[in-house]
Amino acid sequence: MHIAIIGGGPAGLRAAEVAAESGAQVTVFDAKPSVGRKFLVAGRGGLNITKAEPVEAFAARYRAPEAPPDFWPQLIRTFPPEALREWAAGLGIETFVASTGRVYPREMKAAPLLRRWVQRLRDLGVRFAMHHRWTGLVPGRPLRLQFLAGTGPVIVESDAAIFALGGGSWPETGSDGAWTTAFNRLGVSVAPLASANCGWEHPWPPAVLAVAEGQPLKSIAVRAGGQDVKGELLVTQYGLEGGTIYQLGPILRAMAEPTITIDFKPTFTAAQLIAKMGPITRNFSAESRQRLRLSEAAAAILDHLSHPWKTSAEFIADVKACPLRLTGPRPIAEAISSAGGVRWRELDDDLMLRRLPGVFIAGEMIDWEAPTGGYLIQGCFATGTRAGAGAVRWKGER
Repeated sequence: MHIAIIGGGPAGLRAAEVAAESGAQVTVFDAKPSVGRKFLVAGRGGLNITKAEPVEAFAARYRAPEAPPDFWPQLIRTFPPEALREWAAGLGIETFVASTGRVYPREMKAAPLLRRWVQRLRDLGVRFAMHHRWTGLVPGRPLRLQFLAGTGPVIVESDAAIFALGGGSWPETGSDGAWTTAFNRLGVSVAPLASANCGWEHPWPPAVLAVAEGQPLKSIAVRAGGQDVKGELLVTQYGLEGGTIYQLGPILRAMAEPTITIDFKPTFTAAQLIAKMGPITRNFSAESRQRLRLSEAAAAILDHLSHPWKTSAEFIADVKACPLRLTGPRPIAEAISSAGGVRWRELDDDLMLRRLPGVFIAGEMIDWEAPTGGYLIQGCFATGTRAGAGAVRWKGER
């Protein structure tokens, strides 16, 4: 039994590992000279592989509106965060839980883990075909996979295929979303790819950028569509970046006019802040820097509102709910991840395409998204595990 893995990212490599451990002959095809390039990009900040969190709370972080309601809870229970830590330990990589609950390799590097992983795959008999860009598929028994290699067009026959070509973010790593056109031609419904976990644009005036660009807004709460997220934001030349706005991305994308409100002092009530301001009648923004310990960046943003505050109560109303209209997300090439992909109605429980027997999908090619913090890699490993096991089971049943 031969299983082809198209895409050498975390989901594809995990699917290859699961299939090879079950006795299948496995070949990993990738357009780039080496595998795991997006994995290495994720490791630039220390490789946050998962998060130590109860399974129910963990699974709730995944947004896939068209998926069966019990899919993600069941999937994460099958391959929970503890399983990913045990997998890393099996490679000799010790992990630790940070104060935030995020899990990292002790070395805080991706390269050592990837090298050991690739060596394990080679020891299992997995073959690697680099410089093979997938161009097409002819369904049947066997499947006929078309590639453009360094020597020209190549056709590979395989009993099953697992596609893990990623979404549309970080295209320089090979995750360029070009596969969507070919899958549409095959009759597979694909939700358009969109930026996820990305910055959002807001036209700051020069006066705000002169003070606030590159400055963090700490210990704030950001609201959109009735949802509040606490954390930080970073003021950038184009708008805003940071974990709070990443988590609100799905809500903002659904808004006709995406708007957020920032609470610069979420641990205080409006009444408490008014009392701290005292009996002043002017220079509210300047006074707030000392009386409220408001940052220079926050004060500059409030000044950007150009409200003629007449009382402390009016000023504090904006401190507690500073409205900012956003013009749109940053381009998908800049995003950490992407939303959209193969629609859930196209897939069975093992992530096989219903209309293309023997063809499985894993990772960010599927229409789901999750915030940063370990959920993305965990999702890729979990779907890769499901697809790898599903391909072996499907072929065995045949």
